[in-house]
Amino acid sequence: MLKRTVEFLYEAGMLKKTPRTGYQFLGSGSESVADHSFRTTILGYVLATMENGADMDKTVRMCLFHDLPEARTGDHNYVNKKYVTVNEEKAIQDQTRGLPFGDDIVALTDEFNAVNTLEARIAKDADQLDLILELKVQLDSGNPNAKEWLVYALKRLCTDSGKAMGHEIMASKSDAWWFDNDADWWVNGSESKPRKK
Repeated sequence: MLKRTVEFLYEAGMLKKTPRTGYQFLGSGSESVADHSFRTTILGYVLATMENGADMDKTVRMCLFHDLPEARTGDHNYVNKKYVTVNEEKAIQDQTRGLPFGDDIVALTDEFNAVNTLEARIAKDADQLDLILELKVQLDSGNPNAKEWLVYALKRLCTDSGKAMGHEIMASKSDAWWFDNDADWWVNGSESKPRKK
């Protein structure tokens, strides 16, 4: 049983090597599926704290595993999906076969894809908000194509908290968390004195 779990863990590591493919059409940016899943999981946690009645644990687990099948199928962007049919259901069944926690992962991915529960709607919004955050970085970095992509990604949001988060992302600068252009640090470095508030 433990051998099968270790095999699963090796396979999950493939997500670190699996690129998100939409960026080839955007013209800038890059990330792995694991990169995307990490921030999506954080977003799921944050959004679940904002939605009354949401099961935070389930939401976080759903976000964590939502793209697990891509370790076998690869990531397929919107252009790919016009021509390629991917059997994610078979992939997740094969990935989790023989695992003591396999049924839980299958149930979570099924619920995510059905989008019939509050937790699935939150997880779907977390998935889109990660893309929106990345697109905003690309827009702020000078890629004009990101603006049009953002219009469609924002329309996919379905929860009130997701929509509010999307609005705030668009109103913010992607480097505002670290770049304080009012501070004299950028001129004087460690010689600068803290500003009085």
